[in-house]
Amino acid sequence: MTAEPFPLEPFPLEHVPIHVPDQVLEDLRDRLARTRPPVDEANEDWSYGVPRSYLEELVAYWADGFDWRRAEAALNAYPQHRVTVDGVPVHFLRKPGRGPRPIPLILSHGWPWTFWHFSKVLDPLADPGAFGGDPADAFDVIVPSLPGFGFPGPLTGFPDVNFWKVADLWHLLMTRTLGHDRYAAGGCDIGGLISSQLGHKYADHLYGIHIGSGLPLDFFNGPRAWDFARGRPLTDDQPDDVRARIVELDRRSAVHLSAHMLDGATLAHGLSDSPAGLLAWLLERWSAWSDNGGDVESVFTKDDLLTHATIYWVNNSAATSMRYYANANRHPWTPSHDRTPVVQAPAGLTLVGYENPPGVHTAEQRVRWFENSPQAAWFHHVNVTAHERGGHFIPWEVPGAWVDDLRRTFRGLRP
Repeated sequence: MTAEPFPLEPFPLEHVPIHVPDQVLEDLRDRLARTRPPVDEANEDWSYGVPRSYLEELVAYWADGFDWRRAEAALNAYPQHRVTVDGVPVHFLRKPGRGPRPIPLILSHGWPWTFWHFSKVLDPLADPGAFGGDPADAFDVIVPSLPGFGFPGPLTGFPDVNFWKVADLWHLLMTRTLGHDRYAAGGCDIGGLISSQLGHKYADHLYGIHIGSGLPLDFFNGPRAWDFARGRPLTDDQPDDVRARIVELDRRSAVHLSAHMLDGATLAHGLSDSPAGLLAWLLERWSAWSDNGGDVESVFTKDDLLTHATIYWVNNSAATSMRYYANANRHPWTPSHDRTPVVQAPAGLTLVGYENPPGVHTAEQRVRWFENSPQAAWFHHVNVTAHERGGHFIPWEVPGAWVDDLRRTFRGLRP
């Protein structure tokens, strides 16, 4: 290791609490009250998508029971900041570290996440001593909203936004705006790609990264990037469990990727006009991608679901958040250097059972699968851990595992 980080000084930034205007909330309730549901026979098992009965229950609660002001107060328990980075408005929260030498850590979310999906890990990462951990593991935690996903409001002037362009913004945020010469990064989904790009392009400024899944940086490159199966065939000689798993994984993501990459603007007209429609589109992913045993409320309470949905709605985020997918393909990732591994910063990974590839059934098998796969060659991986349970929203679903794994990644990388 070379240079240590600049000392973290108090931000020369104003705290800007989140406050949604009353008229925006009144408009939301009015639209919810006028929802026109579809005909939806024989769909109580979700086999055709989100069922009318459950969505009506959530819509009614959103209109008359959900307390956004209470949710807003929980968000504002953490200092909220707004800055402009290279002309792009950026919102982030900060949880200061408590320990002998906290290092700065930027956490990036994905879709359909919000910055609040990291809320369960903020305090343990920043103040490990208060949770039975070692204060030497403390981080100064920065959690921004991806531009166009939520606060500080609708994104304009950045029509080509994608994950690697946001990585450039995050590097400017952490170095030029916040004054850190070196920092750590972590994330899942799109946030995992952002973190990997930081570890690729700016490795000299990174202590390391910690991510979920470990997608390669060229995942969205190519003429059929919307095909999650990548043309993987179904053959008669495949074991039944492998064949079934291929179909299951494709079903989870095929519509999502193809719609967002190929027809996102068309879809956004409906999602931006109808809060019930937006909720349905978000809800299907929260349900299908989390390890919930068929009960989404075992992972997300109604209040949780509607807190995240309200963040999308009040910021009119449908169109710009979906734009990331098409733009990752239209403006494909290209390497900044030809060194190997591609992501040179030390990398830790948390892998979870609900996302196991076909033919993988245990945590031990998942680690071996990753280490022997082409994905592993992309990373200077120093800590790969798999867990039997947990779904796509790792820091929300298994926060203790995420915190333990991330701490372990950085223990040997601190100055």
